[in-house]
Amino acid sequence: MKILVVDDEQLLVKGIKFNLENEGYEVLPAYDGEEAVEIAQSQPVDLIILDLMMPRLDGLGACRKIREFSNVPIIMLTAKADDMDKLMGFEHGADDYLTKPFNILELKARVRALLRRAGPRQPDAQARLVHGHITIDPAGRNAYKGDQMVDLTAKEFDLIELLMRNPNRVYSRETLLDTIWGYEYRSDIRTVDVHIRRLREKLELNPASPEYILTKWGVGYYFKA
Repeated sequence: MKILVVDDEQLLVKGIKFNLENEGYEVLPAYDGEEAVEIAQSQPVDLIILDLMMPRLDGLGACRKIREFSNVPIIMLTAKADDMDKLMGFEHGADDYLTKPFNILELKARVRALLRRAGPRQPDAQARLVHGHITIDPAGRNAYKGDQMVDLTAKEFDLIELLMRNPNRVYSRETLLDTIWGYEYRSDIRTVDVHIRRLREKLELNPASPEYILTKWGVGYYFKA
C-alpha cells in the first residue's frame, strides 16, 4: 500500500518513511501542503499522514482540498494539543489525529487500523451512489436531493456515504463514532443523533417520516435500499 507523508520537517519525514517502509509500505514524501495536494491528485494513495503547520498551504487547507476529490484516510499531525485544533481537523475531513512528539509504534498502529477500516482501493470507489431521490458523488463530495444539490458538512457526507455504501446494514452509535469520528468522540453518543437528524432534514422528502435514513430501535441506524 502507498502512503503519502507530508511535513516540513525533513528529518521527521525521513524517520516516518524509514519505519513505514520496514513495515512493507511504499512511502511518498512531501514537504508542504501544495505539494501534498499535487501528489494526491496525480496518483492513487491509500493513506496520508499530514502535518498541521506547514508553509505555502497548511494541513487544514491541504486536507480540505484533498477532500474535494478523494476520501483517502488522513492522519493529522500537530505540535498542538488544543481540542479546538482537533475539532477543526476532523471538520476539514481528517480521520485521525496525533500530537507531536508521538511514539512511532502508535503511529504505525493507527496506520494499520485506518487501512483495515478503509479496505483496499476499489476502482469504482468514486462512482455515484443513487437510491431513490438521494444521490451522492464521492469524487466531488457532493450530495443531491433529486436534482437539487444539498450542502453537507464533511462529517455529514462521510456518514451518509458509509450508510449508502452498506445499505440495510445496521450500525450502532458506537460503531459510527469509531468509524466516522474516531476514538476522540466515544463519550458523546449524541453526536451521531444530531448528524442523523441533520441528514434527514437535508435529504429526506419528509424528515418527520424518513424513507431511507432509518432507525433500528435499540440498535442503531441504517440506510434502506
